[in-house]
Amino acid sequence: MFDAEIVILVFTFLFGISFGSFANVLIYRWAREESVLAGRSFCGSCGEDIPWYDNIPILSYFLLKGRCSNCGGKFSIQYPIVELFTGILFVWVVALYGLTWTTIEMLILTYGLMVGSFIDWAEMILPDEITVGGMIVGLIGAALNPEREFLDAFLGVLFGGGSLWLVAYIYFVFTGREGLGGGDIKLLAFIGSILGWKSVPFVILCSSVVGSVVGLLMSRNNKEGLRTAIPFGPFIALAAFLYLSGLKSVGIWYLQLFFPDM
Repeated sequence: MFDAEIVILVFTFLFGISFGSFANVLIYRWAREESVLAGRSFCGSCGEDIPWYDNIPILSYFLLKGRCSNCGGKFSIQYPIVELFTGILFVWVVALYGLTWTTIEMLILTYGLMVGSFIDWAEMILPDEITVGGMIVGLIGAALNPEREFLDAFLGVLFGGGSLWLVAYIYFVFTGREGLGGGDIKLLAFIGSILGWKSVPFVILCSSVVGSVVGLLMSRNNKEGLRTAIPFGPFIALAAFLYLSGLKSVGIWYLQLFFPDM
């Protein structure tokens, strides 16, 4: 007899890889400012629609050896990676939070962070559909979800967006260059709307440290040196996922260093 929790996680994985397949559509089309409702998935080489039986998450890619069944054009390895990654992330979230209203919001946040990170890394943009749309979903969820408080979500939007805007403004004043884009500011507001305002200091600190280390490593092999531009969104997303994955206690400890009576 199957354990109920295992069955739930298996279905969660299948659910996740299906959403991962749609994530590939979002990543491809949003990065090119195309409508996600513009029709079925198609081959980038021959332009033919991909039949449903060639579009089964993960499985189809390997059965077709990563090529279009019509013209033999190559498909990016990113497609099965995104599908598998989404399935694993969904299982991880459900395993942590169980079947609750909060789990739904954490899945929405995780999905938005992952899709946004892939787009930002490739194109250095964060679509408003993810950031502003996610922020609205987070506020509505806080108003409806008895497990969360609306004030915490509202302050998360103000503190998340406002604090990063201040950092970006100070950086611009001292350097004369834009260090953070508006998408990063709105992304942190989205995160604050779901994880609450107490998550913001940890997300800023963690993303800054990891982003700085990666930036320094990348600048060593780039002719621009320390002026090498890298997207900050993926590091914000990573920090947020670490927070929701169990480092909330670390975030609260860090916050109490400045506000000991909290």
